Amino acid sequence: MNTSRVFSGRARWISTTAVEEAAAAVKHHRGKQGQLYQRLSALGISGGTAGQALNEYTREGRIAKKPELERCIKELRKYGRYHHALEIFEWMEMRDTSFTFRDYAIRLDLVSKVRGIAAAENYFSSLSKPAKNKFTYGALLNCYCNEKMIDKALALFKKMDEMNIASNTLTYNNLMSLYMRLGQPEKVPPLIEEMRQRNIPPSTFSFNLLMQSYSCLNDIEGVERVFNEMMDGNEKECDWTTYSNLAAVYVKAGLHEKAESTLIKLEEKIGPANRLGHHYLISLYAGTSNLGEVLRVWNSLKTNFPTIPNMSYLIFLQALAKLNDVDGLRRCFEEWKSSCSSYDIRLANAAIGAYLKNDMLVAAESVLQEAMKRSKGPFFWSWDMFIAFFLKQNQVGPALKCLKEAISDVKDNERHPISVSLNKFLKYFEEERDVDGAEELCQMLKMVNHLDSKFYHSLIQIYIAAGKPVPDMRRRMEEDGIEINSEIQNLLERVCPNDLTSQTVILE
Repeated sequence: MNTSRVFSGRARWISTTAVEEAAAAVKHHRGKQGQLYQRLSALGISGGTAGQALNEYTREGRIAKKPELERCIKELRKYGRYHHALEIFEWMEMRDTSFTFRDYAIRLDLVSKVRGIAAAENYFSSLSKPAKNKFTYGALLNCYCNEKMIDKALALFKKMDEMNIASNTLTYNNLMSLYMRLGQPEKVPPLIEEMRQRNIPPSTFSFNLLMQSYSCLNDIEGVERVFNEMMDGNEKECDWTTYSNLAAVYVKAGLHEKAESTLIKLEEKIGPANRLGHHYLISLYAGTSNLGEVLRVWNSLKTNFPTIPNMSYLIFLQALAKLNDVDGLRRCFEEWKSSCSSYDIRLANAAIGAYLKNDMLVAAESVLQEAMKRSKGPFFWSWDMFIAFFLKQNQVGPALKCLKEAISDVKDNERHPISVSLNKFLKYFEEERDVDGAEELCQMLKMVNHLDSKFYHSLIQIYIAAGKPVPDMRRRMEEDGIEINSEIQNLLERVCPNDLTSQTVILE
């Protein structure tokens, strides 16, 4: 199969079209009202920092007032633009802006998302004693919970409890969310009971988490019991998110009739002007395999909103992909491309995934080529889908080329998701007992300094699966600075016993 199209002419810049779109967007917003948020939002297309945009704004004689900057931060966070939101805080600090305790908490959350948990801890430590209060402690707890750092989260909760700042709904919601992320739903109901004993009123989100925990425990009756409790106790607490959670539980359990009955009530709750509610309806109807209702809700969304943002198109594309409506997906993707003001790689990935699922390699390659011309990426997940496709086709060579591109696409200061692709390769090589392929992968990773103990652990297992000795494995690991733990030591004894060259075939 010809794969040269994927790897030739790899563009790393924004195309003329995208640059023109960015310039037009900025010019339009400046001419219309000169609103600050539109300028900051346009940075996602045109590039640059929030500080540069703010400096230009003030040089024009405009005043960037704190309430307006706070609104910009809120909107940027809403759309995942954490880096630019953090830059606004830093620009404000340079100008000796006075911050509230809530500002410190929001900034701590942004530091964690942009620079990692260690940087967030350092920021928290740098705060004054008065600023270390329920807001910033709560933000740090949220960071630990998001990162699934259970030991640190529980230790911090204990400290907050001792300081009498833990008895609130948000703190418990964080802990319940943590247990759900860790796959420990059985620990959620006891926390709800503890809240009741402390007279802490559960919120709608608390009840939704409780419903999800029972769902994960395959206790549909428990889910319905919680829902009925909300209806009997305070029906006002049952907002549309409660109905969407209940419908999702039914979808997961395969109870499509109950799911669609709930979705009818959900649609009554959201009304015509709720964009996010429409997104949930589209996704959940896709879960019941009801293409007709997906199309109806999509048309309703387009009727009720004059502009359709990238996110709405993404939700619809994902629904069509799930229903394997490739023709509908292609038409929607082309419609989006012809009207979008910013090229979103997530939509390209939705199309690539659908095309590869249906063995439409040429179409998938075409989407990736255009994406690399019109977008700055990141392209890692695009390459990862090609990797999975080629490995499924037993084409290791093209898959390794895709991995090389994926590795080069991740910037040094970004969290590296390369282990996702590596696991696909290692599983494939072990199943195929392909030692040569594994060694080729090893050399590639060595060139980019991505070898670690986990990789060597898998590499040794591949040799064991293939029944081949590798007498110099210990020496190789030592040269690469890999720590040999007890588990790896036991494996080494099977591939290089006594570190002596041996031609003995390893028994599986």
